[in-house]
Amino acid sequence: MANKKKTNSLRDVARKLVVVTDPKSVVSEQFRTTRTNINFSMPDGDLSTLLITSSLPSEGKSTVSANLACLFAQEGKKVVLIDADMRKPTVHYTFHMTNTIGLSNLLTKKIDAMEAVKETDIENLKIITSGPIPPNPADLLSAKSMDEVIVELKKEFDLILFDAPPVLSVTDAQILANKSEGTILVISAGSTDKDSALKAKELLLASKAKIIGTVMNNFKLEKDHYYYQYYGTTE
Repeated sequence: MANKKKTNSLRDVARKLVVVTDPKSVVSEQFRTTRTNINFSMPDGDLSTLLITSSLPSEGKSTVSANLACLFAQEGKKVVLIDADMRKPTVHYTFHMTNTIGLSNLLTKKIDAMEAVKETDIENLKIITSGPIPPNPADLLSAKSMDEVIVELKKEFDLILFDAPPVLSVTDAQILANKSEGTILVISAGSTDKDSALKAKELLLASKAKIIGTVMNNFKLEKDHYYYQYYGTTE
């Protein structure tokens, strides 16, 4: 019974793809601004591996990951979104997929990279779900097989985007941040305390992560704010 409740809870928080369902909304415009800022953060070349994480659970990192993956794909890049949260995965719920095979199978070399890749309804966007939850996610992510997967996927995709677990919960995000060219830290307005955000930043920097920015999630604009007035109505 407990497992059923947990599954239903994860389904309930399946991430909304607002950039697809409501592309003219204020939130979608903010996501596009984030995409632009990420592109500008790498003036000397294209970013090929990007990690999205947060300090603690429920700060919105999976929402950000899914929507950014869609936007980069809409821009024309060949994108693969990897659910690297092999503890509490949700990407397969967001994209209405099964999770019988995925990253965990790939890292234990039961399948090859392209066997793990799943199609989506969004042009240029592919998904690798987490796969069955393994007993040792951090060990799998730090293994040589993870480096081999990244090398293989770079041959097929312009951007590999990792949806990683929260930094302060487990070491997984630090391991992946060390392997990624850029890291985004998601912070939830009104709920992420300053100490947690700073500690997450310190841990990422200790793993030699290149933090290219933060995303403040759940920030509410007042209707008299100039940004809301400009973008908040549809034509």
